[in-house]
Amino acid sequence: METIFNYFETIPTLHRSLLLAGGIALFWLLEGAFPLVRFSYKKWKHAWPNFFFTATTIVVNFGLAFLLLLSADWVKTNHFGIINWLPSMPLWLYMILGVLLLDFFGAYLAHFVEHKVKPLWMIHLVHHTDHHVDTTTGNRHHPLESVIRFIFTLMGVFIVGTPIAIVFMYQSLSVVFTQLTHANIKLPKKLDKAISYIFVSPDMHKVHHHYVLPYTDSNYGNIFSIWDRLFGTYMELDREKLVYGVDVFPDEVKNGQISELLKQPFQNYQKPTIIPGKDVV
Repeated sequence: METIFNYFETIPTLHRSLLLAGGIALFWLLEGAFPLVRFSYKKWKHAWPNFFFTATTIVVNFGLAFLLLLSADWVKTNHFGIINWLPSMPLWLYMILGVLLLDFFGAYLAHFVEHKVKPLWMIHLVHHTDHHVDTTTGNRHHPLESVIRFIFTLMGVFIVGTPIAIVFMYQSLSVVFTQLTHANIKLPKKLDKAISYIFVSPDMHKVHHHYVLPYTDSNYGNIFSIWDRLFGTYMELDREKLVYGVDVFPDEVKNGQISELLKQPFQNYQKPTIIPGKDVV
């Protein structure tokens, strides 16, 4: 475990870039071999705006990365944060707890708040208005959302007390799970269900991309499914019934244009339709 810890402490930027590009390439190929939905769309045309927002996310994170480095060094030097206040533990447990808690603050909590605060939902809307969810959808975030997510991750570093090795480990796992859970791939239902007891599985996350409430406001997790199960935001829906997008923003043409997506957060708020009588599973 010490070797893994030391690797992530000094992980080269090239390796992180290869993880992002390699993951997209891998799941892109798997989508062609084992598709969940047989979309009748031009894959490259659909991917272009998503790749654009992937690039803006990289720029934002790279530009603000020094804040993560400074914060991680500070909590380590000052022995600050939850995992540093706990009794001494094995390195493997220290790493798991660090990633688990960062997943709560940097992913689950950030995501939950974005759905509950109207201006933030309008920013997050860019991610939800993709009508053909696939692996490229994972990083389809407005630049403003990239900043918001970064702030939550930074808050998590302070509260959890994670050194930079765990921060980079969390970010690397987050990239892989984001690509996996959005990928248009069809796993055996029993396997997908088994995965979802610990980790966010593809079917579990795609419920979150269903076009109406209450499904849109469920399954906020990114790496671990424990948070949705613990806080009662876990829901299930047969994957055959999935309809992607947001019902009150149905214009598929506009929702595929970069210029329109950049303006999307500044439109008038419209709440997705609620299907009555649907309870959390």
